[in-house]
Amino acid sequence: MLITTNPQLTLWETVLPPGYQDLPRELAAVDALLDDPVFFQPYRAHFSAELGRPSIPIETYLRMMFLKHRYRLGYETLCREVADSLSWSRFCRVPLGCRVPHPSTLEKITTRCGPETIAKLNQALLVKAGATKVVRLEKVRADTTVVAANVAYPTDSGLLVRAITLLTMLVALIHTAGGAPRTKVRDRRRAAGRRARSISAHLKLRTDEAKTRVLAITGELADLAEATAGEAGRVLVNARRGIARPGGQASGRLIAAVTDLELILGRTGQVVAQTRSRLGGVMPASASRLVSLHDPDARPIAKGRLGKPVEFGYKAQVVDNVDGIVLDHSVHEGNPPDAPLLAPAIARIQTLFGRVVRAVTADRGYGEAKIEQQLRDLGVKTVVIPRKGKPGQARRELEHGRGFRRLVKWRTGSEGRISYLKRRYGWDRTLFDTLAGAQTWCGLGMLAHNTVKIAHLVQAGQPRPAPSPRPARPAHPSAPDPAATGPPPDPLFHHAAA
Repeated sequence: MLITTNPQLTLWETVLPPGYQDLPRELAAVDALLDDPVFFQPYRAHFSAELGRPSIPIETYLRMMFLKHRYRLGYETLCREVADSLSWSRFCRVPLGCRVPHPSTLEKITTRCGPETIAKLNQALLVKAGATKVVRLEKVRADTTVVAANVAYPTDSGLLVRAITLLTMLVALIHTAGGAPRTKVRDRRRAAGRRARSISAHLKLRTDEAKTRVLAITGELADLAEATAGEAGRVLVNARRGIARPGGQASGRLIAAVTDLELILGRTGQVVAQTRSRLGGVMPASASRLVSLHDPDARPIAKGRLGKPVEFGYKAQVVDNVDGIVLDHSVHEGNPPDAPLLAPAIARIQTLFGRVVRAVTADRGYGEAKIEQQLRDLGVKTVVIPRKGKPGQARRELEHGRGFRRLVKWRTGSEGRISYLKRRYGWDRTLFDTLAGAQTWCGLGMLAHNTVKIAHLVQAGQPRPAPSPRPARPAHPSAPDPAATGPPPDPLFHHAAA
């Protein structure tokens, strides 16, 4: 059952002095911005209005998730800090004397609602900002980046060792739960670990013979993984027979372990296949290469960075304006080309605000005549995107114009915006697995970023309260009466007269 607000006050709040009920300036501005029922609407589709156990208040959940991504806290740390801080408890609408929501409750709501709900929250925030006239569409800029997945650097040997370990652990879990007790699987974890360590020793030699030996050891690991997968497959078949047997009662732990074993078996087969392909001299396609057993949607992405020539994760696009408000963002699987992502983003912005973007700028990765024509068809008057390849004489004159160069220089600020998102709002690495998890993680970070930006702009646009008149100071008994003596003489005048 959906609970949106928590209007209940406790006795402790009624006896607090007025000064203890005030919020810090930023939290007060964010609290006023989030105090709108429009942010409850995306959650109504995931909860019943009358049936079921009552949820935690959605206003509490939203504010706690803001604090989590604003200050980059874990769930347990967040709940501990909210319980310990009086101002954070008041900001999250947690009455004094009441328990802070459990970390698992916050995690379950986030997973259950998914990226579509977070996207609707971001849209509602931008629409509210547009209604207060703090969103400017004179010019926008776009750029892409890589949001790293929560994976270690993937190597064939490392993935094979991890697959052998997971298969052995899942089979042991199925046996413990009572499934396929007579189907045995040999534990090959020590043999796999010994070969993985020998790879590290051979790589230090940096000779051709060592490289050949490393490839041979990788092939042995693939053989071990295939053998373990074959035995685990027989455990899977027999465990399913036991579950489907009439009159048998399977525990939830057994059913979950069987489901996980089936999933890991499929991914192990893919890891073995791409390892065999690489050992045969054929590099697997990056669009379908598996780089993690727990995050199958992560892909290798080459962006040309010197320190990180290849990154593993997801590609994201960010479109912001002159005030730093991110008007549109998207997270994609793999490494799609930049150019086709721009026109749909501008169309979404114009549909959301009901206005036309006047100027659009981006880097050379978007520089195609077709993309420029699509933007002009959307009503954009000024498109400043350097073209790919060698431009002609007319195009060179256009790109060397003062207005063109001015917008190109302003576009470089999008790299600073992305760096700020990575440093302050968690865009450097997503801690949620799969594409949907990465979209949820980035969407929550973007919600926190835009909330702070818009709250500051709304606060700056409000007229400041007039200062209260200062009381007149009592005159000293020996001071002359101004009404009798007149104004004091001007020292500059008397000095000039003298």
